[in-house]
Amino acid sequence: MDDSIEAPSFVSKPALSDERREDDDAQASEDEDEGLDWTKLPTAARPVIPKRGEKDFEPKVSGGSGLQRHVLDRARSAMLEALKATRSTSSKAMSYGIWYPSIARAHVTVARGIHFSSMGHSVSRAQANGAEGLQKVQKRLELLPEEALYLVERGSLYCWKPFESDIIGSPGLEDMAGAPITAQQAFAEMIGTEGLTLEKYQVYAYLRRLGYAVTRAVRPSDAYPAAAPFPTRDASKRASIWSRLYDLLIWPFARMSQFFSRPFDWWHPLRLNRWIHHNLSNTSVFRSLRFLPSGHNVPLQIKTPESNSPYQIFYNVYKPSTAFKKTAPPVPDFSIVVIDARTTPVPSLSELHDLFDVLPELPPPAPRRRTLVPDKPALSSLSGPSHVPVVQPSFYLRLLSWIWPTTSTPQPPKPLARRPNPFAVMKAGKKMVVVAAVDAGMISFFRFGQGAFEDFPMN
Repeated sequence: MDDSIEAPSFVSKPALSDERREDDDAQASEDEDEGLDWTKLPTAARPVIPKRGEKDFEPKVSGGSGLQRHVLDRARSAMLEALKATRSTSSKAMSYGIWYPSIARAHVTVARGIHFSSMGHSVSRAQANGAEGLQKVQKRLELLPEEALYLVERGSLYCWKPFESDIIGSPGLEDMAGAPITAQQAFAEMIGTEGLTLEKYQVYAYLRRLGYAVTRAVRPSDAYPAAAPFPTRDASKRASIWSRLYDLLIWPFARMSQFFSRPFDWWHPLRLNRWIHHNLSNTSVFRSLRFLPSGHNVPLQIKTPESNSPYQIFYNVYKPSTAFKKTAPPVPDFSIVVIDARTTPVPSLSELHDLFDVLPELPPPAPRRRTLVPDKPALSSLSGPSHVPVVQPSFYLRLLSWIWPTTSTPQPPKPLARRPNPFAVMKAGKKMVVVAAVDAGMISFFRFGQGAFEDFPMN
């Protein structure tokens, strides 16, 4: 019976052969792949929480048998015992700081570890000198609320809160800078300051655990380093007078060569549009048939709500492979908007339009490189070198070289640049923003892109 559980008894096992031992090792490795058992945790002071795996039993409406309930209860109790274990941190890797609620900053007095290579900023503060009563400006390392809370939660920062008391500075308490702050008190003190909400902190902690460098998009103070501005597309350089004269000379020959060399296309019958009617071409005809103007430069005929939109860029995110310098952050790789999924609706068209106005245009994705599989050489290629097709110069270039011969060595023709795939460009979009929707602690990331459909007219 499943309900009756016998007491365990010890029975000596016979010696196993080499083949049987190999089978047991293989079975043990398969069990490790499926997931560890909570009941097999070591009874040490600092147990390691195993990874989650597949369930042992399929849930049933009746609740399962007594054996299943016993196994699940035993695993659940073992999990709770592992989570209740006291977390310990080495004092050699511990940093120390003082939290000032008046300025919503944490002053780091002792910085240890690699976290401060991408966290914190230097601020000049006036400090009073107790002996002379004068104020001296000194630079110190300060943390934003989300940075200090992240280090306190993970056990890397021991934080105090200053208060006036006679016991501070007494014998044995010289290193004490105030009342120690627990993790629970840190959440209560730091959440809600400098625009930090619980959802924004959860997104910050999640990205930091993945190795990303996260900074504020809007500077909370003048001392906070600002990210590098987005690159703008430079205007086309003005052509020199010699290049313009050259283009003017070869223009008649180029038009004649294009007119006679191009085959007639029934899909583009309007070839003599300039001679038949003014502005009569395929592009203008299809544009006149469009009943709604296309393009993101066209102003929206939508009333913008007067209330402040929750869709504002809050974080700049940098990949782990990006060369990040906290004193001079580079151009961010991603722009993150954090919202509460339970109270914020889907962004409207005007809200997305306002987001894309502050973002730069992304370059189109590069075309994929074609990897040619080496085939067996043909019989014709074995007899001599392979024939490489050479791109012949156009008619007007040959005519120009005949009129003005040059003695320079002809350069090999450059390989033709591959055009980007229009579907990949439209999928990537011109601009991109990431929205982090937090639903009771569950974080979901959504990418919104500005399409580039007007750049590839399918006519």
